[in-house]
Amino acid sequence: MTATIDTLAAALSLPFEGDGGWPVGRASDPAVAGPDDLAVALSPAFAEALRAGRAGAAILWQGADWRALGLRAAIFAPAHRLSLPRITGALHPGDALPRDRHPQTAVDPAARLAGDVAVGAFSTIAAGAEIGAGTRIGARVGIGPGAVIGPDCEIHDGAWIGPRVRLGARCVVQPGAVIGADGFSFVTETPSNPERAKAGGGAERLTPPDSDRWWKNQSLGAVVLGDDVEIGANSTVDAGTLKPTRIGDGTKLDNLVHVGHNVEIGAHCLLCGMTGIAGSVVIGDRVVLGGQTGVGDHHRIGDDVVTGAGTMILSNVVSGSVLLGYPAQRMDRAIGLFRHLMRLGRDARSGAKPVPKPGRSE
Repeated sequence: MTATIDTLAAALSLPFEGDGGWPVGRASDPAVAGPDDLAVALSPAFAEALRAGRAGAAILWQGADWRALGLRAAIFAPAHRLSLPRITGALHPGDALPRDRHPQTAVDPAARLAGDVAVGAFSTIAAGAEIGAGTRIGARVGIGPGAVIGPDCEIHDGAWIGPRVRLGARCVVQPGAVIGADGFSFVTETPSNPERAKAGGGAERLTPPDSDRWWKNQSLGAVVLGDDVEIGANSTVDAGTLKPTRIGDGTKLDNLVHVGHNVEIGAHCLLCGMTGIAGSVVIGDRVVLGGQTGVGDHHRIGDDVVTGAGTMILSNVVSGSVLLGYPAQRMDRAIGLFRHLMRLGRDARSGAKPVPKPGRSE
């Protein structure tokens, strides 16, 4: 990015003061900003970092004394939750996706690509695939037979889109993501040890089963993504067995997220890093699963559920629940339990005896 304060302020529809012609090359954290950087400091908490840094200009909170902060110019942003997305969007230097079709690509003659689709080097697009207008595909991407990708999508380097997978409009697939790999679905001829353990509640010692060969259920159902879905780097969404695995409009997956076969995820959900969803789970709308959340197979999670990091869901969850822990429980109860365990640990180390509550005898 190369701009001046006055042109950037006009692009953001924000007021500025100081030297409007001051050049800025990139956005930066206030503490490490150099003279040619634009420091982004949207609250007074960044004032000391600005004074310690070397920025010549900054985007500041309204009412800030930019001269006292040692700046040559400042743009003023309102205290609004969407200010930072607007600013970072305007200052984004752009991605490395291609703007045209590289000669070293392999596009099957039976594939149908809109005229302005851009494809990077060494990517392959199989027969029957359809790519919508404005979509850009990075290098070393594989798109399987019959896959359908909507308009204005971004498929980054090294991603793989499997056979018959369907992406809606404006989807983003980050590097290394895999959409439509086979689901992990195997059965034995007679009940397997995991089935026997579940039926017995884990109380019995297991013995060798009558049959130990695993037979694979082939994945015929593919994957369907809605509009504005984002799949993080090195995340995987498995194909369904007989019906598609589905992810609703506006849902975002962080890096290293796994979604198993036959899963259905609603609209506008967030699945944070290293979350794992086992097969045939149904998740409602606006669900946020904190990092490393796990969900056991075949469970149903209602709308507007939030989990803390490391939560393990082993049963159905009603709408609006806020959960934490292993196994998952109401967050306030889980925190209370953790505090109680810490007190017990301190008492054990000190040799103190727990003080009984009034009205209770030991």
